[in-house]
Amino acid sequence: MTKIVQIITLLALACSSLLAHAEEIPLRPQHPDRHVVVKGDTLWDISSKFLKNPWQWPQIWQLNREHIKNPHWIYPGDVIVLDTSSGKPVLKLVRESVTLEPGVIVTPIKGDAIPAIQPNTILPFLSKPMLISPEDLKAAPRIIAAQEEREILSPGTHIYVQGLPESDRSVWAIYREGEPVKNPENGEILGNEAHYLGEAKLSRPGQPATLTITQAKEEIALKDKLIAVEDSLNPAYIPHAPDMQIEGQIARVSEGINETGYGRVVVLNRGEEQGVERGHVLSVLRKGVSMIDPESDPKHPVTIQLPDEPVGLVMVFKTFAKLSYALVMQASQPIHTEDVVRTP
Repeated sequence: MTKIVQIITLLALACSSLLAHAEEIPLRPQHPDRHVVVKGDTLWDISSKFLKNPWQWPQIWQLNREHIKNPHWIYPGDVIVLDTSSGKPVLKLVRESVTLEPGVIVTPIKGDAIPAIQPNTILPFLSKPMLISPEDLKAAPRIIAAQEEREILSPGTHIYVQGLPESDRSVWAIYREGEPVKNPENGEILGNEAHYLGEAKLSRPGQPATLTITQAKEEIALKDKLIAVEDSLNPAYIPHAPDMQIEGQIARVSEGINETGYGRVVVLNRGEEQGVERGHVLSVLRKGVSMIDPESDPKHPVTIQLPDEPVGLVMVFKTFAKLSYALVMQASQPIHTEDVVRTP
């Protein structure tokens, strides 16, 4: 009986140790005790000052899922303090108003809130439709005619569009169907690149509807298609690890090449249907190769599967049904199409 008790005790201690390790949030060596937020900071930059794993920001900040999706933004001038008095690291926000003169106090302006990541790289992917699902592509409104029967269309030209849905939207993006994005796992077409051409403004609804071209990045022609422009260019989200196991692959590099690196955009073969959401941080791993054990019998060779090796991190910033856009946040090696992405 004593041996059984000892075994149970050892198992309990082992489980406690594993649980403590699982909940551990490693801090960076020589981390600061406080940080004054300045213009140009991002949530990722700030979390990297304190944490080895920036995606653990919500845990050290003690945020729940609702706060992650709808965060209370941080503004320049705010002070972030690291509190370790409880034995566990916790970040706290000290919001300081600045008095310029008696009766005049500077308070944060909503538009000055710091973003999750620098928007310059991802802005075109937020404001311009770059991917479209096969279903949306089939049903997309199309240009059927133009003012004075023109074939090459430029700003100021009236165009006639069939299939434009009734909507409050007045601005529509014009695009041309590009290369299909295939699932590297099975070859399924998950979507098509939408090659952005310009924009048009609705003048008169109907079937066909009348629109006026307002911008033309490239030549616009009959049979080109339209898609709605998103209203929000700066959605609120916080970098965080998924609360479930997500695993997929990089389906495409945004420039259409086979490899990329830090600060570039990639397309993942997982989207909203698989639980992917904005702000999700995923590890990137180079898939381990299979090899024959050189010591095995040639007549009965033994195959060894080498482990996947971590090569970087990506963060999702825009999602579709079966696809998502992610920004490469860290890369120790070039990141390739078909590399694995997984919950860190």
